[in-house]
Amino acid sequence: MSLKKVFFAAAVSIAAVSVNVPAQEVLPVNSGRGYLERPLAIAERSNLYCAGYVQSAPINTSMQLVGGLEEQEQYIYAQNNFVYINAASGNPLVVGDTLAVVRPRGKASSKFSKKDNLGFFVQEVGAVEVVRVKPGHAIARIKTSCDNFLLGDVVLPIPERTSPLFKNRAALDRFRDASGKAVGRLFMSRDGAEMITRDNVVYVDLGAEDNVKVGDYLTVFRPLGGGNLLMPNESETTSASSYGNESDQYRGGQFSNQSSRRSENKAGGSPVSQKKAKSNRPDALRKVVGELVVINVKERTATAVVVRTGQEIHTGDWVEVQ
Repeated sequence: MSLKKVFFAAAVSIAAVSVNVPAQEVLPVNSGRGYLERPLAIAERSNLYCAGYVQSAPINTSMQLVGGLEEQEQYIYAQNNFVYINAASGNPLVVGDTLAVVRPRGKASSKFSKKDNLGFFVQEVGAVEVVRVKPGHAIARIKTSCDNFLLGDVVLPIPERTSPLFKNRAALDRFRDASGKAVGRLFMSRDGAEMITRDNVVYVDLGAEDNVKVGDYLTVFRPLGGGNLLMPNESETTSASSYGNESDQYRGGQFSNQSSRRSENKAGGSPVSQKKAKSNRPDALRKVVGELVVINVKERTATAVVVRTGQEIHTGDWVEVQ
């Protein structure tokens, strides 16, 4: 067979195949069946089940990790490693049970919060699945690890949590007025981050006692002019003197174009400093820097996820329920 006939036969075969393939339906964006219409969770995976929390109520420490299959050569454990749990008599385990693993870290305190006793911080490190149950203990496989597992970590029933869903909202209002609702402070973030951005997990000193609920939106703000650690010490851009700003030869003008004005209606008074100018403004002026959504609420605190930022958020920033 000639080369020309071979190419002709191949073209006929491809045409026949293409005719038999049904055309795929193109879904309009607003049809309700496309990917864009799927509701999106604000917190998923580690941001939902490994966010951590600060609570006041005592924690049940009767079940904990007491051994590892390969503990002769490792001190830390991660996904798919096998660990041993001391099975509490009042909490029988069953093969297939999925359990949360947490690590109480100690009392949470902050110079930013006015609350005396916020509670203690509990780090959520992951989950295990029970694969074998024996008298007095159980063997489990680490199913999910958000951090290293350590012997002594506490094992608890896995909590039921549902993430709030994203909503169609107007753009972040950098000049949003106060809502008049509960106001608190962002006193800590997960992993100790101090410069915080979108999707970071943070802890605020507003909790159930402040009527905060899962799904609440919080405005993050700070007093106008705050939040810059690198601001120079000089309070004015330049001296307000009216001499020394021109050359001896051409005498271009005695006034600096950076100095402040002088007071009185004929500019015969003293220079108006930055401090004096700011004293004439309302006390309520503030700078909105971001927005949080609450994903977990405890007695005196709440865990939240950053969903929008106007710039970096800092620990110590103020938060207000919208």
